Order: sequence, then structure tokens, then C-alpha cells
Amino acid sequence: MKLYGYYRSSTSYRLRIALELKGLTFENVPVNLLKTEQKDEAFTARNPFGSVPLLEDDGRDRAQSMALLEWLEDAYPDAPLLPSDVEERYTVRELTYAIATELHAPLNLPVLKFLKSEYDKTQDEIDAWYRHWLARTLEPVETRLAQLGTGDFLMSAPGLFEVVLLPQVYNARRFAYDFSASPRIEAIEAACLALPAFQRAHPDNQNDNPQGGNP
Repeated sequence: MKLYGYYRSSTSYRLRIALELKGLTFENVPVNLLKTEQKDEAFTARNPFGSVPLLEDDGRDRAQSMALLEWLEDAYPDAPLLPSDVEERYTVRELTYAIATELHAPLNLPVLKFLKSEYDKTQDEIDAWYRHWLARTLEPVETRLAQLGTGDFLMSAPGLFEVVLLPQVYNARRFAYDFSASPRIEAIEAACLALPAFQRAHPDNQNDNPQGGNP
């Protein structure tokens, strides 16, 4: 199994966490987004979306992170990312898809580049854009977590929600988002980062991290 991704890509990060939680062995193959390697002809021949992650397994290339996460759950059911109870599964999906659908698109790298190149926005203005959209979704997520009375994780163990939440929190911290009103998100983040699977998946520990990550 090979995972083509970028160390700081939130969608690649999602897949790394999921693969680690499921105990699956994979090779991390770097694709440098800053050099637009994902748009190279050889790569788009395999993934017409020209995006990461791309997962190669059993002779097939698969793209799109949320579809990949659902596929992993079906193809490798051990160490499930979703609970068995139908209502709990709904709760996990409600919060997971709030982040995946409401935040990823407006905060993706091509959008940030477009703001700078086409609208001549400064980095401060782009950072403000980023934090605005984060707040629009993370504030109600925090409210829902409070309503549910969560502790270290949304359910009894980390699963699909944490797989999607942690990369977004990582990027939010890069843009100096204020988490002071998000104690439950921070509690989940801390509990996850204490686990070896999340540590191995972290951007700091990837072989394409220019600061010296580990393979």
C-alpha cells in the first residue's frame, strides 16, 4: 500500500491517521504541493483530480479523502472508525462532515493562492479569511461537543471524527486561530496527540517535512 501525499496537507494527514489507527502498513510517497507536483501529467494520469491523497492498494489508485476513509472502513473493518450503533454513527458523521464539507473547500491551498494572485490580498488578509471560516464551523462544533458532554474523544475511542478534526486543528494553529473558547476541541486534540498512532501520522514526523521529519 502506498499513500501519495504532502506532509502538511490536511487530507493526506487524515489518511495517515486512519491507516495508523487501523494498524495498516503503508509507504508514504511525497507529492510536493508547493511545486504543484500533483498537477504533473504523470500524476493526473493516475488521479484526474490532481490532488492528494492518492492511495495505491491492490493494483488500484483511489482518490478523494472522505471516499477513501469510507472505503478503508469497508475494506479493512478491523479497528473500526465508526461505532456500531446507528445513532452514534450519525453523530460521528454529523460533526465529521461539518468540518470536511464546510472548511476544506474555502481554506484549501488553491483558494488561498487565488486570493493572493487574483485579488492581491495580503497575508494578513488571507489569515483573517482563514480564521473567519474556521470560526463559522468550529464554534458550532464546540457547542455540539458540549451538548454531548464529550471527554477525551467524541466516542469511547478515536475514530472518523478525530481523523478529520486533528488535521484541521493543526492547520488552524498555523494561522493563529484562538482556541480559548474551544476547551472540548482542545481536550480531544491533547488526548489524540498522546497516542502513538497520531504521533506517527503528525506532519512533524513525515519524510517530506523540510524541518527533518522521520520516515
